[in-house]
Amino acid sequence: MGTPLTDDEFADQLRTFNHTAFRLELQPVYLEPSEHDTVAKFLAGDPEPPTEVPGLAAWFEQITALTQQGKRIERVRVHEEPPTDYQRWERWIGRWNVEAGETMRYLTRARAHEIGLLPAAGNVDWWLLDSSRLIMMRFDEVGHRISNELVTEPATVVQACAWRDLAVHYAAPDNARSAAAA
Repeated sequence: MGTPLTDDEFADQLRTFNHTAFRLELQPVYLEPSEHDTVAKFLAGDPEPPTEVPGLAAWFEQITALTQQGKRIERVRVHEEPPTDYQRWERWIGRWNVEAGETMRYLTRARAHEIGLLPAAGNVDWWLLDSSRLIMMRFDEVGHRISNELVTEPATVVQACAWRDLAVHYAAPDNARSAAAA
């Protein structure tokens, strides 16, 4: 349906959009190798600032640079109730995303079902870039990302725009936003 992307091509897409980037996160856990140690430290009660984790620090710098150019980066995270251990870590680091300029929102999985986002949106995460292209992110059953695919087929992109609008409308803003603004 789309074009497979290497990790470098995926990263380039997230650096070169023109106006907006929106991420829908649906997985209860992500097993990204670069996050393993920092998540483990958080769960052990000895969290390290995400700004000291090279991959996360680079992401925060990228968000800052892009938002200072007037670009908008936002995401909705669909979380379990109660959140998984990984999702608790995500909420904790969300403060740094917000401080860098990203807009973060949350929906419980139950609420996502109530509003019709799920199961309709499936179990694939994605980035919607400039409301014109979609990067589908596929994961295995335990949270390893197994592929990225660029999709520009108009009907698929329009559907993602509708799901984005639904998710944003019903999701609650990250509490860190008000703390960062204070």
